[in-house]
Amino acid sequence: MRTCEGHVKTVFSTDHVHPRDRFAFWHDVARKGVVDHESIPGCRNTFRAELRAGTVGAIGLVSFQNSDMSVTHTRRHMAHANTDELFVCRQSGGQIALEQDGRHVVLGTGDITLIDPALPYEGRFSEASDVLVLKVPRQLMEARLGKMREMTARAIQPSSAENSLLSASLGMLPYHTDGLSSAAEALLEAHLLDLITLSVGRTMGQDRSRASPSRSLVRVELRAVIEARLSDRTLDAGSVASAAGVSVRYANAVLADENTSIVQLIQTRRLARCRRALEDPLQGGRTVSEIAYGWGFSDMTHFGRRFKAAYGVLPSVHRRSVGQNH
Repeated sequence: MRTCEGHVKTVFSTDHVHPRDRFAFWHDVARKGVVDHESIPGCRNTFRAELRAGTVGAIGLVSFQNSDMSVTHTRRHMAHANTDELFVCRQSGGQIALEQDGRHVVLGTGDITLIDPALPYEGRFSEASDVLVLKVPRQLMEARLGKMREMTARAIQPSSAENSLLSASLGMLPYHTDGLSSAAEALLEAHLLDLITLSVGRTMGQDRSRASPSRSLVRVELRAVIEARLSDRTLDAGSVASAAGVSVRYANAVLADENTSIVQLIQTRRLARCRRALEDPLQGGRTVSEIAYGWGFSDMTHFGRRFKAAYGVLPSVHRRSVGQNH
């Protein structure tokens, strides 16, 4: 399936396919373009579908509308799936019922959930279902949220400010990615990942309040708090742990499972933000100091040492080397 970077285009429609062949053609396209699976239509003779695809940076976009059908993704299909991806699904019309890892979720218009193609799942699409799937590199998600298994098949509903903003942003994606520059795509990609991080963290935190918190759920909340407040120079271990509802000692014990701590994670994420800004041509007018201060660093000497320790080069040298490569 070929797509144009930064552009969502139609790659398949049943409109010009004979009714007897529509579902078979759709099934073949969907298995290759979305994920390998088996599906059964509500009615083969009246089945209709359309699939559009594109990208935003490293994130794949697949938007599809279809008639009533059921889908099954089994261990046999997992062998042919790209397990380096995670699916962020946003329902734009109709309904879909999904089940994965013992959890069941029904998505209405505007609702969002995560699905892991490395695990089995089942789904049931209503008539006139309209779904947008973001195929996000697993590494980008897990760098922000940790292991994802407990986060799949949970409803992220646009009932809070964070969730509503994420849902609205995803809803506009298929119509506003055409013609984006590579720099704009990189910024949009980071923006989407940040919104997903916040919404998943908040949703998991709400679920946690109804049961005893597992270490993985605490880890999600800690990461969400840190991502949301990276530019705050007063951010410290105490304020992060307090916002997550745990002690600093327990928070650091949880993060130790991933060989980090609150302070180390804050620094790692700030450095990553600074590096991205230094590589962005649109931010070429900002000084290195402005960028460092903007992402919460207050001492340029400390920032320079930490940046070099992380990336092997001083910030100013990194910026020049990136500029020479453009």
